[in-house]
Amino acid sequence: MASKRRSLLLGDLVRLLVTWVFSSLILMVAAWLQPNVSATSPWAWVAVAAVSGVAGLLVRPLLVEVSARIGWLAVAPLALVGQAVVMYVAMVTVPGIDATFWAAVVTSWICAALGTVVAYLSASGSQAGLTSALMRRGKAHTVADPEVDGVVFVQMDGVAFPVLRWAVQSGGVPTIRRWLADGSHVLHEWTPQLPCTTPASQLGLLHGTVQRIPAFRWYDRELGRVLVANRPADAKIIEARATDGRGLLCDDGVSISNLFSGDAERSPLTMSVAGAKRGTTQTRRAVAWFLASPAGFSRSLSRTVAEVVKERWQARRQEQRRLVPRIRRNWTFAILRAITNALLRDLNTALVAEEMRRGTRSVYVDYVDYDEIAHHAGVFRPESLAALDGLDGVLAQLEELATRGARRYHLVVVSDHGQSQGTPFADRYGTDLSGLCAELTAAPVQGIEHSVEGWGRADSLVQDLGDEGLTGRISRTADKRVSKEVARDDTAPPDSDLVVLGSGNLGLVYVPGPQRLTLDDLEGRWPRLVPGLAAHPGIGFVAGTDGAGTPWVIGATGRRDLATGTVEGDDPLAPYGEHAARMLARAMAMAEAPDLYVNSTVDLDTLEIAAFEDLVGAHGGLGGWQDSALLLAPPALLGDTWEAVEGADGMHRVLVAMLERCGHRAGAPAPVMD
Repeated sequence: MASKRRSLLLGDLVRLLVTWVFSSLILMVAAWLQPNVSATSPWAWVAVAAVSGVAGLLVRPLLVEVSARIGWLAVAPLALVGQAVVMYVAMVTVPGIDATFWAAVVTSWICAALGTVVAYLSASGSQAGLTSALMRRGKAHTVADPEVDGVVFVQMDGVAFPVLRWAVQSGGVPTIRRWLADGSHVLHEWTPQLPCTTPASQLGLLHGTVQRIPAFRWYDRELGRVLVANRPADAKIIEARATDGRGLLCDDGVSISNLFSGDAERSPLTMSVAGAKRGTTQTRRAVAWFLASPAGFSRSLSRTVAEVVKERWQARRQEQRRLVPRIRRNWTFAILRAITNALLRDLNTALVAEEMRRGTRSVYVDYVDYDEIAHHAGVFRPESLAALDGLDGVLAQLEELATRGARRYHLVVVSDHGQSQGTPFADRYGTDLSGLCAELTAAPVQGIEHSVEGWGRADSLVQDLGDEGLTGRISRTADKRVSKEVARDDTAPPDSDLVVLGSGNLGLVYVPGPQRLTLDDLEGRWPRLVPGLAAHPGIGFVAGTDGAGTPWVIGATGRRDLATGTVEGDDPLAPYGEHAARMLARAMAMAEAPDLYVNSTVDLDTLEIAAFEDLVGAHGGLGGWQDSALLLAPPALLGDTWEAVEGADGMHRVLVAMLERCGHRAGAPAPVMD
């Protein structure tokens, strides 16, 4: 450990020296461009660079505190103005510099801008700069219960167990390989529920229930509108229906960048509390430090720009190579990818580091890097695997940062679901699911099949960082723009007979109204609907209940009674595994379930599915690896035996047991008695 600290210190000294040299050179160039600025010796500019650099170190903490209170959007102009003033004062106080007032101001602004960029870029080449800066932020707090170990739960969003296992076997993810080799962690597979989505899995992991979530978004009969799980206002409704006050994080835990809070006292960047706890000072201070620090802003600026450029090049390369399956990847996705894989990744890490320094007992943080890219590129494409390696680097960072924590911390890695891939349904068959339903019913159909996951993550960031005054007005304007994308087309027009939603390769068909319709009701209204869907070559099965309440799964050449297991003809669930019947029966038992569940086919040779959204990598239904998730944890926290887990509510009990082994949950609220 001492050698690692010496390495970090040496890296800091090298970066400081590089910044000083380049700042001096930039000063000389800027002065050469200004005819009214001169110096008696080049060493005078070296002295100016040194004075301005030291002054910047002293001013930066003040900028952080001021911007955290008046609004995070103010930090950038404050930093620029502050550095310009510092540079001007240094120029007029160092002997040997001759400049008119306005020439000095112009030169100082040029130097402040270029010098800032150079300093930031010098710290952005590796994660060591950010790690070192985070470790220097301050001493760990003193906690009253140092004998209680802390736990950091890291959600690697969308990473399937087979994908991570292959990455380990192929020589990637060096941190995870080391953990497995030295026995500090063990890797297990678990099975999420249907739907295989982040909302259902994260509600189960954090709150211990997967009820009332039939998909990523659905028509809510109680509210008479569509609920979108990654829209903050809707996430709040979903959590309020599920929480009993005893969530995973109720005992001095923190939720970071999640959909739901897990009953944590503090939840930065968490959607279910974004509106209620808009603009927490802690989050704004972290963002202000992030932007004001060279190791922080360099990563959010240079890596964000680089990520956009890289995405556009990779998308073009896919087209040139005519890779299939693929979709058109536009500039909007490039920007959203840059947010998740650059800004949010480092900001999440900074927030986790702060919580470990404070001694928070448990932290649950969601890194969405791999999931976001795999949706648009594919589960095994180079850019997706690069994101997986990036997450492995984050684990190395957190492992290093944990050594400066206020208590001993264990790192536990969990994924919420996996992904399968394939050509989207609409591209493959020339019509989307809503269009097919309209053709079979000749009725007005409202289709909601656009992808909004990335927009929701941007929405939580904008909402949580909002404030009053000018910065508040700016962030609220951005919030309205992002929220509009998340909620686009989520209200059925009065004349819509059907609402059809896509959730990966799981489709949902609703007849708007307070009651769930049966197969008999649907046959009476639209006799071609169910047979036409079941017979379509891109649809594996259709599921609904009959008038007697019996759940049926209907395929092109057979059907299955989910209550008894009786099969007539060919079993439509045979391609999806022995667990498919249990998972589907559980989903259909929910009152929120649609009138019809529709699942795409799966190719048993390639494991390809066909998403009802415009996505290459998808999850939500059955087929392939979307129902294969992972758990990577210290064996001491797991106990002596491992039993197969099915459903995120079952995994919740495993995670709670880990906390209890560390001495947590003694202060958890008592269970509510009926």
